[in-house]
Amino acid sequence: MKFFLLCATLLAAVVSRAATPTEVRVRDAAEFRAALSAAKPGTRLLLAGGAYGGGFQRANLRGEPGRPIVIAAADPQNPPVFSNAKTGLHLSNPVHVELHGLVFEKLSDNGLNIDDGGVFAEGDAGAHHVVLRGLVARDVGTTGNQDGIKLSGLRDFRIESCTIERWGTGGGSAIDMVGCHRGVVIDCVIRHREPGPPNCTGVQCKGGTSEVAILRNRFEHAGGRAVNIGGSTGRPFFRPPIAAGAAPGTYAEARAIRVEGNTFVGGMATMGFVGVDGAVVRFNTIERPGRWALRILQENRAPDFIACRGGVFADNVIVFESAAWASGGVNLGPGTAPETFSFARNWWWCRDRPDRSRPTLPTSEVDGVYGRDPVAAKSLAGAAAWREK
Repeated sequence: MKFFLLCATLLAAVVSRAATPTEVRVRDAAEFRAALSAAKPGTRLLLAGGAYGGGFQRANLRGEPGRPIVIAAADPQNPPVFSNAKTGLHLSNPVHVELHGLVFEKLSDNGLNIDDGGVFAEGDAGAHHVVLRGLVARDVGTTGNQDGIKLSGLRDFRIESCTIERWGTGGGSAIDMVGCHRGVVIDCVIRHREPGPPNCTGVQCKGGTSEVAILRNRFEHAGGRAVNIGGSTGRPFFRPPIAAGAAPGTYAEARAIRVEGNTFVGGMATMGFVGVDGAVVRFNTIERPGRWALRILQENRAPDFIACRGGVFADNVIVFESAAWASGGVNLGPGTAPETFSFARNWWWCRDRPDRSRPTLPTSEVDGVYGRDPVAAKSLAGAAAWREK
């Protein structure tokens, strides 16, 4: 009996030790490279503040449920800074990984790059369950297609309380998602230089991306499209991959995207619905867009792709000026299905010409409000209450 009790005690001790996170203190780039290479499920890498350079890579960094691998600032007030390289950190095929309080700046390509290694897979394979919390990415790229945070083929992820400032102005995005699924972008600040470069985007969901919620973020002068729901993606980069010989209307650049409770200031267009099959945009505050509140476009014209359809634009407050308002606030491109879009309960206010507040919509709006000052009418109360939930 004593023998069995001893065995049970030893087994319990082994299980307890296995479940306890292993904390590794990192002081410089060399120690980080070694610790990143050796990290196991449950490892917590705590990085001292200071300059780490960049170019770090790790494939198959795989934690476990309840035992993620965490890479974090030891002191959030004195964060580690990844800079002066092409990319700060590139994780390929990570699972159950969390990044907290890191800074990426002055990088020529992408600040942070996370992908599936080119092999998209469901189940336990592939890249999934990644948390990015309290990151800063700023001054990434120049005039090209460079992103603050680039995600490809990632599933079940969360981007929370991050700040992305100034990224590539020639097609770059603050957060670029290609073939990503079941994610949340919440409570982030995304800003570029005023008035906002026309050839970049704030948050982009394309390449088959689905079931992503963009919630309670602040966008300031975030480019030609502050949120690009869909886009134009080369066929080899879709996740899941595109099958040969698919029937017409099989594929979409994005599906089931929600954009709710955000604040948008400036930029050329607040929202782009681009080759998307179903998206909901509601409870947002839109202030001074440069040309349009939204655009309905089709950039991928292959026959096996649907025409952009099924968007919902409801319960938003749009404040604009007559000199910066084109096509009645809505840009319709060829090859789309604007008749499938619905509009309801939006509050439209042209603050210098209230008589010009009514937008030009492709379908009739239900219970829209036009030409009344939303602040005076306290119309923001509903959206504010929603954000506080």
